[in-house]
Amino acid sequence: MDRTTIEDAVFPDCPIRNILARLCDKWSLLVIYTLNRADKEMIRFKELQREIPDISQKMLTVTLRTLEEDGYIVRTVYPEVPPRVEYALTSRAHSLLPHINSLIEWAAENRKAIIQDRKKKIVSHT
Repeated sequence: MDRTTIEDAVFPDCPIRNILARLCDKWSLLVIYTLNRADKEMIRFKELQREIPDISQKMLTVTLRTLEEDGYIVRTVYPEVPPRVEYALTSRAHSLLPHINSLIEWAAENRKAIIQDRKKKIVSHT
């Protein structure tokens, strides 16, 4: 999937769809959230992968590249052997955090009701 050319068929110049499609994929918000709650400003790839154990190495790499392209994270490569690469949130990502935190609060408040509704739907289909 080419993550740089997500376009709405009806409104191809719509910036909202493009931004939300990239930001609201399966992993992006979780990576941003995890980078924010790290106890240090910069975090290495393997540390990030340990914090999100169900993400594959390939998917974490793709997600980090996309977040870097969109200016949510900065990637710093240190000229060492072996190379050390660290990731940190940008000011753009920090400005997004209150919205992510509100979404997390909303999800926590509504989780039980949503799960109950899912169970009702499953029972009604059987």
